[in-house]
Amino acid sequence: MSFSPFTVAVMGAGAVGCYFGGMLARHGHRVTLIARPQHVAAMDISGLRMQTTQFDEHVPLAASSQASAVQGAQLVLFCVKSLDTEAAGALIRPHLHPDALVLCLQNGVDNTGRLRGVLPQHAVAAAVVYVATEMAGPGHVRHHGRGDLVMEPSRNSDAVAQAFVAAGVPTEVSPNLTGALWAKLILNCAYNAVSAISQLPYGKTVAGEGVRDLMRDVVSECLAVAHAEGVHLAGDVHAAVDQLAGSMPSQFSSTAQDLARGKVTEIDHLNGLIVRRGEALGIATPANRALWAMVKLLESKVSD
Repeated sequence: MSFSPFTVAVMGAGAVGCYFGGMLARHGHRVTLIARPQHVAAMDISGLRMQTTQFDEHVPLAASSQASAVQGAQLVLFCVKSLDTEAAGALIRPHLHPDALVLCLQNGVDNTGRLRGVLPQHAVAAAVVYVATEMAGPGHVRHHGRGDLVMEPSRNSDAVAQAFVAAGVPTEVSPNLTGALWAKLILNCAYNAVSAISQLPYGKTVAGEGVRDLMRDVVSECLAVAHAEGVHLAGDVHAAVDQLAGSMPSQFSSTAQDLARGKVTEIDHLNGLIVRRGEALGIATPANRALWAMVKLLESKVSD
């Protein structure tokens, strides 16, 4: 069977973007990572170092710090932080190919809709990401576990999914992407703030006294909000939350990583979103509110 490589750009090539972009580049696709200057400088010298659970190697690819590097890309992996969605979308819009597919690999449930507000609606597709990664240094991504995607049906979604699968990324196209996004949001609400506040990885957080009970309260509140919004969630969400720490015991949440680096977190789009939606629906969310408030307090501490 012949192989037709995609031209791929990764907008916001942090840990998630570097992992998935690197996997595609390793399989022969033409990939450009759009990242911070220190990462670009390192990759210009020796490519992207991918230190995964299966291999440790330098992957050759292109890198740029300019949004204009999306020009000509057939596939854009959109991986910026939730608070930067509209601004980053506006930056790439003038350079976007008319037939490009922009695949959202972001946390939260509202980014795709927000991105469609600044880009052509038909160009944007949602995806759910399950991967444990971190940037271990300039141009160096470290992978701790998983690495799979769920995509919504869209133009070229089958071809894109096949390309990911061939590159070693398990990928599913699902008609219930909203349910999948909410299931991932609930996992993030249960783990991210607890890991951030404690600065501990998932395996150690769940061993803390009372933490599993707290997580169950968080999940129950999230489920109440999701059900009130008419979201269909398949499977046992409580069981999925219980199992996550076992599959990623050494992973620090992205929220924990942001706080450790003195950055603003995405907590407003995680537990904070549940709080806001709960208020609008008349549903009490005290566990989510407490976690959101604590992370906001820590954010103010690191930004002083």
